[in-house]
Amino acid sequence: MIAVFLFSVAFCAYTTFGYPLLLGLLARWRERPVRKAPWRATVSVILPVFNGERWMAAKLESIRALDYPAELLEILVVSDGSTDGTETIVQRFASRSKLAYLALPRSGKAAALNAALAKASGEILFFTDVRQQLDPGSLANLVACFADPQVGVASGELVIRDGTGLEEASVGLYWKYEKWIRKQLSRVDSVLGATGCIYAMRRELALPLPVGTLNDDMYLPLGAFFRGYRVILDDAALAFDYPTPLASEFRRKVRTLAGVYQIVGSYPALLGPRNRMWIHFFSHKLARLLMPWAMIAAAIASFGLPAPWNVWAIGAQASAYSLALLDAWLPANFPLKRLTSPLRTFAVLMTASLCSLAILFVPARVLWKETRVSAEPGKRQGPE
Repeated sequence: MIAVFLFSVAFCAYTTFGYPLLLGLLARWRERPVRKAPWRATVSVILPVFNGERWMAAKLESIRALDYPAELLEILVVSDGSTDGTETIVQRFASRSKLAYLALPRSGKAAALNAALAKASGEILFFTDVRQQLDPGSLANLVACFADPQVGVASGELVIRDGTGLEEASVGLYWKYEKWIRKQLSRVDSVLGATGCIYAMRRELALPLPVGTLNDDMYLPLGAFFRGYRVILDDAALAFDYPTPLASEFRRKVRTLAGVYQIVGSYPALLGPRNRMWIHFFSHKLARLLMPWAMIAAAIASFGLPAPWNVWAIGAQASAYSLALLDAWLPANFPLKRLTSPLRTFAVLMTASLCSLAILFVPARVLWKETRVSAEPGKRQGPE
């Protein structure tokens, strides 16, 4: 039991702290800069949407405001069976831009993206989502990355605006941690997926997506990666989003982590020698799926430790889980929430990892849930 406990704790420590530390050191020693240069490529902007009436006008204004030659842009809005006023809003913009609206029956995001890929004519494909606002220089910065012939996919950075409470702030803190890891991976070689609401890739590298694909922002970039190209993150290309409550983040995390299981099925080479980033895929992706099981193993093994270590181990874990549960009932301005909110966020994310196993038992479409935010379009929240 001692060996099980120590191994489980060491595994969790490595996944959470040890790997990021080693990755940061590796990024300093083996950095591969991207050779950016201005490039006037034709670009197809691909915007899939389902009932995006709330956000569509602001999004299209954001695309029109991009600091990129309008004559080089085509905009493809693909409706996945929208039943609201999305089409009406898009048609208002159609006369002012090279814009096409594709109305499809409800069949999922992968089908919508495949329809756009079949129609897109640009040298570069720029993928974005309806809710996030784009920095005017974002597209130009991404396209400049493709002046480097080794780059196949360029991902932008998602900036989460300041939340209104500690719960949203804790989710934002996790996202900052995640972005830091992705930046270091990009410095070393490649990120193993893109930021779904802001990334671009060479048209000739885009593969049709299997029906029901949950993580298109992993499937498409990995196709380029396994053809020898880099998948990089350019933090000069920015998109802005609103913070999400923890319940919504839980549902999103279940879907994206379930998508990792799908991706391994689509690209089994991720687990073998063909993956030049295999240690990073294990440490950044697979280890997070395994970590909740390591925590369960540590909890069970704690009862088999010799006294007084068993008391201390059980007490420490019970205290942490109790504080995480307590957070839901504490008032928003209660001082202890500075501790309990991060613990609750961590516990919810670990639970989401366990629940992602549902992909083995239910159809992928069941895991698609709308990501809800509390803000209104156009309402400025926090620094941009």
